Amino acid sequence: MSHSPTNNLTRFAWMSIAAAVLTISLKLGAYWLTNSVGLLSDALESLVNLLTAMVALIALRVASRPADEEFGFGYSKVEFFSSGFEGGMILIAAGSIAFTAIPRLFNPQPLEQVGLGLGISVIASLINFGVSRVLAQAGARYGSITLKADASHLMTDVFTTGGVILGVGLVSVTRLDIMDPIIALIVAANILLTGGRLLRQAYYGLMDKALPAESVTKIQNILSRYEKQGMQFHALRTRSAAARGFVSVHILVPGAWTVQRGHQLAEQIEQEIRQELPQVVTFTHVEPLEDPISMADATLDRE
Repeated sequence: MSHSPTNNLTRFAWMSIAAAVLTISLKLGAYWLTNSVGLLSDALESLVNLLTAMVALIALRVASRPADEEFGFGYSKVEFFSSGFEGGMILIAAGSIAFTAIPRLFNPQPLEQVGLGLGISVIASLINFGVSRVLAQAGARYGSITLKADASHLMTDVFTTGGVILGVGLVSVTRLDIMDPIIALIVAANILLTGGRLLRQAYYGLMDKALPAESVTKIQNILSRYEKQGMQFHALRTRSAAARGFVSVHILVPGAWTVQRGHQLAEQIEQEIRQELPQVVTFTHVEPLEDPISMADATLDRE
């Protein structure tokens, strides 16, 4: 298999960085015009977008490196660190928003030039929406955890901005200034959930969680076809490493088979799995069916 396609993905990270710089400028301008802590919370989230986009760029560059002697399974797993960092930064942003908004609950401030400020926020939101769609499509196409996380964060930003725009507009109409910090706290709670999801995703990846159930089912279906021919299998293990996946399985064949015949079967099985799951690397181990010792390594802790 060729090395991970993430060597072509850094352009998406640069796109995300450019969008983050632009939207931060727009949203800070909207806050400066309106004095809305709700719009400030939106700008803080965009600042997190910029920091995480920069980390994503580094992660994608590292992940694109081919496997070497020191890292024999490649570098693609670094994307989980990027996802975890992004989740952590989102949690920090949520805390910063709450820290800024809570004093306003006790000392509400009037808003100014709301129409112009909200118009600027709409433009920023449209930019984030477009970039999020591009990143989501690229993440799905290349199996990039980093791009998926970045797209998820940007789409959360879009919904956040939409909610802030509606809320600040309502504050302007009703003159209930206390609603502005309440909106900011709602934003903080919303992005807190997103940060938690990204941290969970990073945790699963770093802990070598198995491939998705549908991928494992495809592998099992391939193996079951050979079981009907008299072969047996055990010690099937899978793990995800961002754009890559790894499969390990033991193949039990009649002991009278030659090494050549067993090897050909293993190659055939590996090829079929590769056709079903192109980004998966499969390791097979051929054992004699009749030998009781063959069953001693069916579990991770050898009996």
